[in-house]
Amino acid sequence: MGFAHAQHGGLCRIVAFRRILWGRYKVVDPRKEIKMRRFLFSVLTGLLIAGCASMTNGAPVKLVGGVLTGPNGMTLYTFDRDTQPGKSTCNGPCASNWPPLFVAESDPSPTGDYSIIIRDDGRKQWALKGKPLYFWSKDTQPGDQKGEGVINAWHVAKP
Repeated sequence: MGFAHAQHGGLCRIVAFRRILWGRYKVVDPRKEIKMRRFLFSVLTGLLIAGCASMTNGAPVKLVGGVLTGPNGMTLYTFDRDTQPGKSTCNGPCASNWPPLFVAESDPSPTGDYSIIIRDDGRKQWALKGKPLYFWSKDTQPGDQKGEGVINAWHVAKP
């Protein structure tokens, strides 16, 4: 892009020459050029954000500091005694202390390492690599990991 001074109406202003197809040049006002670049940048940024938002990881979980969290930001856990893939052994009082990550109607379809299991009570629960995912009732705020190592069988869920 080159610049040249152009006389117009007794005023001196700077216009930009932009090379276009077949070696021809078109006179472009630099202010319009900047506005167009800003517009294109905002459109492309919007498309990128929309594209990223539409890509899901196959479950309503997020990765925060290397640990999986639920949609509420609370830490997710796995249970060592869940040895049969696709089956939860934490039912009744256990499920009161360790609430499952239930499947909501608005959740995406499972992809990758995520799957949905059917619990003994008939409700659907998210699983990672076949291991059901749970919350710990004593975690009171996002970032808490108080359930790590409980009875040497509960561990924070990691991808």
